[in-house]
Amino acid sequence: MRCIIAGFPFDLMKSEVLDKMQGVKPEPVTGECVIISRRTYPVKQVGQILTRQDRRDFTAEQITRAMTRLGFTCRPAPAAVVPPAASALGPDEPEAAMPGSQPVYS
Repeated sequence: MRCIIAGFPFDLMKSEVLDKMQGVKPEPVTGECVIISRRTYPVKQVGQILTRQDRRDFTAEQITRAMTRLGFTCRPAPAAVVPPAASALGPDEPEAAMPGSQPVYS
C-alpha cells in the first residue's frame, strides 16, 4: 500500500510492519496507539521505526491512517480519568466538607 508520511512516499505491507516490529519492546502508551501482534505500541514509536524519521517530522494521524488501512487496530489517546467529587472525601469526612460549603461543627 502506498502512503505519504511527512511528505515522503512509502510502500508499506502488513507483513513488513509485522517483521519490523517483531522483538521491539513497546514504550508506555500516553497517546494514540496501534495493536501489532497482541502488543500495544504508541503510534509515534511505530512511525519512527517504519519510516526511520524523527517523531517530530510526522503526525500521529498520518501513521494511524496508514496502520488502519493495513488492517491494524488503532485506538485514540486514553481519556483522563477524573474521579467524582464525592469520592474525593475520606471515609470519616462529612459531606459538608466539600469545597464551597460551610463546615459542620459538633
